[in-house]
Amino acid sequence: MRYTWPKKKLCRREGVNLFGTEKYDLDKGKRAPLRGRKGSEFGTQLRKKQLAKRMFGLSEKQFLSYFKKAQKSGATGTTWEKMLRLLELRLDNVVFRSGFARTRMQSRQFVSHAHFTLNGVKVTIPSISLKVGDVIELRAKLKESPLYKSLLEELEEFAKDSKGKISSAKWIDVDIKNLKITVTALPEKDDFEQIIDIQKIVEFYSK
Repeated sequence: MRYTWPKKKLCRREGVNLFGTEKYDLDKGKRAPLRGRKGSEFGTQLRKKQLAKRMFGLSEKQFLSYFKKAQKSGATGTTWEKMLRLLELRLDNVVFRSGFARTRMQSRQFVSHAHFTLNGVKVTIPSISLKVGDVIELRAKLKESPLYKSLLEELEEFAKDSKGKISSAKWIDVDIKNLKITVTALPEKDDFEQIIDIQKIVEFYSK
């Protein structure tokens, strides 16, 4: 089951903003983040796992399945690199990383409600794993919706300030004119979420 505490409480629990928007920023000078027991290596590993799991919005069963897939994968790289790459290549994560949604929660909702096509085919499964060359595009009937018109304006403003670069993810190309995303490469170490200590997570599951 997914965790259903208030989301701000989850952020306090992990000591970071897990969801990206300002309303989940931790209030400076106010209540300190919730902490687990200190001094235990197992406790540290558990907290790192919980942080990553909650950031990607996954259940324990789903998160563990990515570890098992990484273990069995014949791709090059360590288990932790392969696991993070699998997480990054989720369809909902790529929509979020592109700037087409403000949070991963919102991108998951957009995908579930069939806002996008993948290689020309309507999709509704946020967990679809993408590969190099895949093209995600906003469905034509939604391109004139107020929601995406507003988003397009924000992206265009952002592009002016960032010399045309929409996403910080170097492995995807974002076409804001046509609201299209192309996976141009596989994500590497420098592309992963830096606050995730995946090595601790691998250690946790390897016991």
